[in-house]
Amino acid sequence: MRRAIYPGTFDPITNGHLDVAERALCLFDEVIIAVASNAVKNPVFSLEERVKMVQESVSALKGSDRLKVGSFDELLVNYARHEGACAVIRGLRAVSDFEFEFQLALMNRKLNPEVETIFLMPKESYTYLSSRMIKEIARLGGPVGGFVPKGVEQELLKKFTL
Repeated sequence: MRRAIYPGTFDPITNGHLDVAERALCLFDEVIIAVASNAVKNPVFSLEERVKMVQESVSALKGSDRLKVGSFDELLVNYARHEGACAVIRGLRAVSDFEFEFQLALMNRKLNPEVETIFLMPKESYTYLSSRMIKEIARLGGPVGGFVPKGVEQELLKKFTL
């Protein structure tokens, strides 16, 4: 079985993230969407809230039986080894993402050469999406419905409505 890890903070998960996960299913038998603890980024949602939103969001996707959700608080390559993954999926929206992702991929390769990094691009209509942008729109009372799954939209409204 070819298993891949799709890591991220997913604060919150967007339709662009889900598009990349679906694309990864075309290449791998199983994809684990791994929610990073990542306290350095000061996430708006707790790890538990993010995992729950990801679980609810992937349940409606085609091939959801091959999408698993997990969380981790360790080196990504160690988590990949524990999960028996042969690859890490990283989404690239624009050229500006590439330099950081390239450096990360090279470091991961140095730490564990058995885990390959695969870059996937989302559908063109999602290339401008970022969790940071979605949170800012929601914080300012703007509509986020076309950018995130319905359940995530509701969680954003709860979080940012006084």
